[in-house]
Amino acid sequence: MATTLNLDVAKAPKLKLESVVGFGGTVAGGMHIHPDGQHLIYALGSCLVIREIGNPRANEFLLGHSDKVNCVAISRSGQYVASGQTTHMGFQADICVFEYASQKLIFRMTLHKVKVQALAFSHDEQYLASLGGQDDNTLVVWDLSTGRPLCGGPASSDLSMCIAFYNNDNTKLVTGGQGILRVWDVDVANRKIHPTDVNVGTMKRVYRTVVIEPTDSYAFVGTSTGDLVCIQLREPYSFKFNGPTRNLVQGIICCTLTDSGDVLVGSGGGEVSLLSSRDLKIVKSIRLQGAVTSVAAHGDHYFIGTSRSNVYYLNAKTFKEELRQTCHFERINDIAYPYGYSELFATCSNHDIRVWNAATSQELLRIQVANLECNAVAFTKDGKAIVSGWSDGKIRAFGPQSGKLLYVIHDAHKTHGMKRISGPLTGVTALCVDNNNQRLLSGGADSQVRVWRISPSSQTMEASMKEHKATVNSICIRGSDNECVSASDDGSCIVWDLNRFMRRGIIYAQTYFKATQYFPDESQILTTGSDKKVTYWDAFDCSAIRELEGSKVGEINTLDISPDGRYFVTGGADKVLKLWNYDEGVVLKVGLGHSGNIQKAKFSPDGEYVVSVGDEGGIFIWRVDRSDLGSQSP
Repeated sequence: MATTLNLDVAKAPKLKLESVVGFGGTVAGGMHIHPDGQHLIYALGSCLVIREIGNPRANEFLLGHSDKVNCVAISRSGQYVASGQTTHMGFQADICVFEYASQKLIFRMTLHKVKVQALAFSHDEQYLASLGGQDDNTLVVWDLSTGRPLCGGPASSDLSMCIAFYNNDNTKLVTGGQGILRVWDVDVANRKIHPTDVNVGTMKRVYRTVVIEPTDSYAFVGTSTGDLVCIQLREPYSFKFNGPTRNLVQGIICCTLTDSGDVLVGSGGGEVSLLSSRDLKIVKSIRLQGAVTSVAAHGDHYFIGTSRSNVYYLNAKTFKEELRQTCHFERINDIAYPYGYSELFATCSNHDIRVWNAATSQELLRIQVANLECNAVAFTKDGKAIVSGWSDGKIRAFGPQSGKLLYVIHDAHKTHGMKRISGPLTGVTALCVDNNNQRLLSGGADSQVRVWRISPSSQTMEASMKEHKATVNSICIRGSDNECVSASDDGSCIVWDLNRFMRRGIIYAQTYFKATQYFPDESQILTTGSDKKVTYWDAFDCSAIRELEGSKVGEINTLDISPDGRYFVTGGADKVLKLWNYDEGVVLKVGLGHSGNIQKAKFSPDGEYVVSVGDEGGIFIWRVDRSDLGSQSP
């Protein structure tokens, strides 16, 4: 019988988030420069990151959301930061308002269903306006002195996508969406809100982003067609003109005003253009990698965020780009540390492997293979190669400093012709290196575990062990190199004899085994999987010793035991990283910040940090503070 999990995540002690590598490039308008000119604020997963402009390492965070942040707004003086999230169908989505100086959550506003589409502060920081998403579609004005709604109503008959307050009047605001532009008057005394449609004639557009010039005479509205529309904000509200003549590819996603009054726009085609406010003609233009989702201007400095999770710096005078920050932009599948060295680690994702400096969070090396996904990565024990398993069934080894290809094992695992495919990964799905730098163990979606004899000049297969019936997710080898254990989606973990290449023991359970690992003294094996359980097994006779409930919701994808064997971490579909006491089987601390499934978590070789990665493409580095890790349980 499994030990039940009595864990209140909200009240449990929290792991300290030391640093984050990543940028939420899919959030339109999700990056802002704080009015102090020193810090960038942007969304990543379910947290907001505050990063000093010259420093690649982000170590200040605003935490409060339970799911992916979808929109971010910052007040004129920078006193308040507000963010809205998406949630599951039928549930309400929160708006969190933080005080920037203390980094404390001061209001949690819950009214919109499923998604908060856009947010805007009034110029005097008295009100916050919010738009609900497609399932909600209401406009609500909140009083920031109380955190309560002041007034609200349906935003339009169709989806509204953008909102902005006037710069000099806290009772007027503009919304835009599918085919409709509206100017709203807030009647504070009667707690009512009155819309007036902007007359745009026969023009049909989807309005995505809006910015109002300082005197409140005009507003510039970006459309999905790729043009910028100028509207008059003095009655009668009407269309003035639009431009540029050449529509920007894939529409305008974000825009902002520069100090000179011109409009800086970003398009879905990766183009950043500076448009003259007089006639909306293109003054300067540059193309970047990925769709441009955020533009922020501060004096002569422009910061651009793209959907490829790249942050660029643009100088206003030269209009030359400089890459300031980069990360994976899709699901990260694996993490690896070099043996006994905690200063750097490698991660792998779609198209590439990246090596990071653990102390500064800077990217040291990027190894790209076009149109393929890297499923597993490992350093050899001598540190002379990075070994990786790919979705085309090949194992590739690269030099750890140069990134040069050292060798390729072709057809290491089959990619078609299998009777049963489980899980999202194909090709080579698990890798493990031995302790003598002579052999490499691989597992694949073809359900086989293979042993390779490795030397600089040749790579030959010693054995192929065919007892699993589904994808092999994890392999772990003993210190003596005589045995290994493999975990598979077929509900079995097999202990293999690596001298005779035969099964020595087997573990069965009603689960898809996702991860397995030997305890440091190799007397026990720890496993976890889709049944949400963490199980301790005897390494000799494969009998179950103890079973813990590891999660209330969602499967567990990963586990890792600390080098001294006192703790282990788990993470999975519940998006919560849990640090456990190994002997007592209790959760000591939890880490909140991921907005997608946690795919992998790993202790650094010195046991001081845990690195976790997930579906949102962010790398979260947590500090394990042993001084307050007694045998506490929440």
